[in-house]
Amino acid sequence: MEFSALKEIRRELHQIPELGFKEVKTQRFLLETIKKMQINRVEVTTWKTGILVRVAGTSPEKTIGFRCDIDGLPIHEQTDYSFSSRHEGRMHACGHDFHMTIALGALDSVISQPMKDNALFIFQPAEEGPGGALPMLESAEFQAWKPDEIFALHIAPDLPAGTVATKPGTLFANTSELFLDFTGKGGHAAYPHLTKDMTVAASSFTVHLQQVISRFVDPLEKAVVTIGKMESGFVQNAIAETARLEGTIRTFQPETIDLVKKGIEQIARGFEISHDCKIAIDYGANYYQVFNHKGYVEKFAEAAREAGLIFQESTAAMTGEDFGYMLKEIPGFMFWLGVEAETGLHSAQLQPKEEALEAGVRAVDAMLRHLSW
Repeated sequence: MEFSALKEIRRELHQIPELGFKEVKTQRFLLETIKKMQINRVEVTTWKTGILVRVAGTSPEKTIGFRCDIDGLPIHEQTDYSFSSRHEGRMHACGHDFHMTIALGALDSVISQPMKDNALFIFQPAEEGPGGALPMLESAEFQAWKPDEIFALHIAPDLPAGTVATKPGTLFANTSELFLDFTGKGGHAAYPHLTKDMTVAASSFTVHLQQVISRFVDPLEKAVVTIGKMESGFVQNAIAETARLEGTIRTFQPETIDLVKKGIEQIARGFEISHDCKIAIDYGANYYQVFNHKGYVEKFAEAAREAGLIFQESTAAMTGEDFGYMLKEIPGFMFWLGVEAETGLHSAQLQPKEEALEAGVRAVDAMLRHLSW
C-alpha cells in the first residue's frame, strides 16, 4: 500500500474517534476498507465492535496473530489538523488511528504477497477502557481462530520516527483503575461542627495514600499510586457532603497490585472511623502486565534490521495495556514504534509524524514473514 493511501486512511480514522465498545463508525470504515482488499483466501468475522480477519497461508502449519486497538479517548482535541476529530470531546490521542492504519497496510501486503502460514489480524475494541482484550480473547469467535503466536505495537512519541524498540520480560505494568467515593454530612460553612466534611477527608486521604507505597510495598518492588482527579462540593460557603477521588495503581509484579489494594482498603477503614464517613472503593478496569517472550524479541530484532529499520532495546514503563491478557495465554511480544511527537501519549496536542506509518507496516510485515519461515 502506497504512503499516500496509508496517510489518507489514518486521516479518515483520526476524524472519527469513538469510546470503548461504541466504535460503530470505526468498525464500518474498517470493514469497508477490508472488503476492497478481499480475495477468496480472506475470512472476516466480527465480535461486538471488533473485527477478526484471517488470511489463509499457502501451506499453513500455524496461525500468527497481529493485534491493533481501535478506540479513542474522552479528550477534546487541540491540534491544528485540517482533519481533526469530528466527534466533540473525543480524540485518537493514544495513536490507535496509527495502529489501525498499520494493520490495514500489513493486511494488504499479506493478501497481495501470500505467506506460508495463516495470518490473523485482530482489530480490538475498548483498550482504553473498560478493557476489550480479555473478553475478546475468551469469545467463541476468537477461540475459533486462536493464533499460535501473537504480537502488537504501540506508538512512542519520544522515539525518532521509524525506530522500533522493545525488550524481553516486563514491558508494561499491571494496572488498575481506582475510584473512591466519600459520603459524610454536608452543611453551612458557618457551622462546621455540625458536619462531616468530605473535602477535608478526601484531601487527607490523598496524602495518606502515598504511605501505601512507602510502607506496604517492598522498596525493591516498583509500584505507583496516583490520584489524578478530585471532586467535592458545589458552592464556596457550603461544606461538602460527598467527594470523589479517581486514580490509578501500577505495579511490575501481579501480586504487588493485590498488596497495594489491601493497603488502600486498610487506610479507608481507618478513615471511616476517624472522619465518621463511608468510603466506597471501585477498582474499575484491571490490566495484566505486558510480558514479552525473549525468543520473539530476538526474532523481531532480526526482522526489523532486515527490513532496514533501526532497532533498539527499550526500558520497561509503568504504562498499561490490556494486550497483556493475550500474551498471558499466547506467546509473543509488543514493541514501540517511534513517531517523534512534541507531546506525549494522551495529550490533546499529540501529532505523530505520519512518515512512521510506512515503517510500522514494514515492521509488522517483516515479523509476520519472519515467523512464517
